Amino acid sequence: MAKKLGFLVNIERCIGCHACEISCKSFYQLEPEMRRRRVTELPEDLVGTPVRAFVSTACNHCDEPACKNACPVGAYTKREDGIVVHNQELCIGCQMCGKACPYKVPVYNPVKRKMDKCSMCYERLDVGQLPICVEKCPLEAIQIVDYNEVQPENGVSIVPTFADPSITHPTTQFILPKPGKQTRRSS
Repeated sequence: MAKKLGFLVNIERCIGCHACEISCKSFYQLEPEMRRRRVTELPEDLVGTPVRAFVSTACNHCDEPACKNACPVGAYTKREDGIVVHNQELCIGCQMCGKACPYKVPVYNPVKRKMDKCSMCYERLDVGQLPICVEKCPLEAIQIVDYNEVQPENGVSIVPTFADPSITHPTTQFILPKPGKQTRRSS
């Protein structure tokens, strides 16, 4: 059975430091206004009680990628392991993929005049390395998992402000923070 790779993001661990976002941006030398991964603050009532929470998101490498289906020149492919790859050599910059993606993942590169998105660092994965965002997260809030082997406890595929997952069936899953009073640890 082929692997089914996806991101697992533990929102409870994410502190909003942007290390994943900046390391990706730096590694791929992206233009100033471009991001392949974004860290955002979530609504305070995410789990029913006030909690400060951040989430790191990138391409969801969907089972039914809207970006791939919308691309008129076939610049998107889906690998056997589930990774959705964008081929900039084929891209004509029409931005149809960005308009079709319910998560607004593909972004336009104004210098190259082509679209761009997260590739889950498949080149690094293919040689046994972790994606740069996973490697650089100081609290290990992002993981790559094979969903054929691991089903995360309490994993959900949607968080507030995200599009309905039934549209594209994203592989990214999230572990939500646990509700309850946070206590201060004594030294």
